[in-house]
Order: sequence, then structure tokens, then C-alpha cells
Amino acid sequence: MPFISRDWRNSGDKWEKDEFGNWERTKVIECESKSNEDHEQSSSSSPPSSSSSPPPHCQIVLRCTREIAGFNGLDVAVKRLDFKSSVRNQRRFQYICALLKLLVSGEVVMTSLSGNAQRILLQMIEEVAMHVSTSKQHINTLRGLVDQLRQLVEQESQKCWGKPLGSVNLWNTHLQTIERIQNIASQIEIEPDTSVPQLTELPEECIRKIILQMSDHKDLESAANAWSLMNYIIQEQRIWRELSKFHFTQQQIDSILEKMSLLDTPERHRNWQTIYHTLRKKYGLRDDFQYTEVLALCRFCHCLFWPMTGHPCIAETKEYQEKLEKAGTSYESIEKTQLVPPHQFLKYFSL
Repeated sequence: MPFISRDWRNSGDKWEKDEFGNWERTKVIECESKSNEDHEQSSSSSPPSSSSSPPPHCQIVLRCTREIAGFNGLDVAVKRLDFKSSVRNQRRFQYICALLKLLVSGEVVMTSLSGNAQRILLQMIEEVAMHVSTSKQHINTLRGLVDQLRQLVEQESQKCWGKPLGSVNLWNTHLQTIERIQNIASQIEIEPDTSVPQLTELPEECIRKIILQMSDHKDLESAANAWSLMNYIIQEQRIWRELSKFHFTQQQIDSILEKMSLLDTPERHRNWQTIYHTLRKKYGLRDDFQYTEVLALCRFCHCLFWPMTGHPCIAETKEYQEKLEKAGTSYESIEKTQLVPPHQFLKYFSL
């Protein structure tokens, strides 16, 4: 007998066409429009409008069961989390650029993604290029992405008798987007700063205070190559000692000092630059220190969200908290969120 009624497995989502003519779920389109409105209101002086739309978040499947298939779409997650508009958020810029770098030149090759995911990825890079062109900041980050795109095009053009695998029309569209990104990057010009006083006119203590605010050893090395006074200050042991204490615990530092037989050595004889690089190679740098804002995973409802905006969680209801109390667990004692660095974010998807 044929089954003519509504399928009980249907999610009930409505589908609409977005601005690019592609079919998307209504929830995704509403989330994008709400995020664009919030971005426009934050850039202007007008107060935020009261709306019932939830903040950007995306529920994912952590493990496969009989009832739930373990599949997450990267393109849907990127839209639900509003990565494209978040590029212009200074707190999230470095995180998104690190994710783009992994997708373009990392273990996950961009051409192995779905066509929709490839298109969204290139749109995000184009948004990065436009933001850098407007703000005149993070130019080296954009140049790195452009170089990786150029290498990707060269590699793909040599495959399959000079043609990349997949749709020819889709790849031609990608080439046009990459060409626009390269044109935007090539037209960026930095005008010399004529403000007074100049950096070279500041006293040595001010320069040292600026250097102490840097949290990346690569920035220190670049600053040392830019100016002789900075090179002199960066050679000081205090700079690398404070950098080591910022990234690593005292227990980790003591273990390295004991291994290097430096516990009984006077302070002036310790090479803290060598100690820092040894700690970095052994323990690695913490991801929550590298980025201002990192995606978080809710342990209750398995939602990815931005910590600054939050998300609607089932644990906030009184019924759920009462169930926890009946089970003998306190809501305050449970670790509610887990930070998700870029490399961990990609592990949630079948790439």
C-alpha cells in the first residue's frame, strides 16, 4: 500500500531562495538577516531593535546513533554562525582567518568541499579582502590568503589534463572570485602616518611597554627586524620571561628549568628566549590566548555559539535544572562550555 501521508521524518523546515538564487532553510536566512541588522546597529549610534530572533548558533551532532545520523554540513554551520558578517568584528577576525587558512592550505583542501561550501568560503575571503581594504589593517593576513589561493589555482590547473575536477561553470565562477580578491589586495595602499609624535620619537620605556603587550613571538621577531631600538629591547631577558609566564604555568616552566638544569643557575644566566621556544615546542600555545573570541560548544544542547552573544540553551529552563538536582548534580558545578579552536571546529564535519 503506498504511503501518501506526510513523512514523519520531515524536519518541517521551510526553504527559500537567498540573495544568490540558492535554496536555503528559512531559519538560516533569518539568522543571517538578524546578524546583518545587529552589525549595522552596532556600527551606528541607533539603539538595538527588539527582536525575537536568537543569536547566531548552530546545533551539531557529536556522535552517530540509530536515531540521529552523525553528519554536519560545513556550509550550514558557517551561515548559522554568521562567519561572513563576523569578519568585520575585530574580536573574531583572527579566528575566522585562521579557519580560512586551514581550509585553503591545510589538510582539508578547498576543492574537496561541496560546491556550496567552496562558494561560501571564497565569499568569506572576499569579505576579508574588502574589510582589510577599508580598515588598512591585517594586510599580511590577507596577503597570506591570496598567496595560498594562487598556489591552489596552480595546483588544480595541473590536474586531470589541465582541468580541475568538478563543474566547469562552478570553477570558472571561483576563478572570477579569486581574481576579484587579488585585485582588491593589489590595490591596497598604506599612506604614511603623519601624526605626532612618531613611534621613533617615543622614549625607550614607552617602546618597552608596547613590546610587553605582544603575545606572539612572531610579532616580536618582526618588530626586531623593523627597528634597531626594538631589536635591542627584545634581546632583554625580561621580555621573554614575561612572555613565558603569560603562555605557560609555573609548573610547566619549572619542569623545563629542571630538565635544562637551570634551577640553581642565577637569573641573569638564564636564556629565557630558549626556554620559551622549548616550552612552545613541548606544550604548544593555548588557543584561547591567540584569539580574542573563540567559538564555544555547549555541553548541554551541543550548540556552537559565540560566547559574547550566547545562545538559547535548554539548561537555562527550570525543568532541566530540577532534573539535574533530582539526579544529584548541581547546575553550577558542571562545566557548561568548551572552547573550540579552528582545527577542532573542522573535526565536527565530514571533510
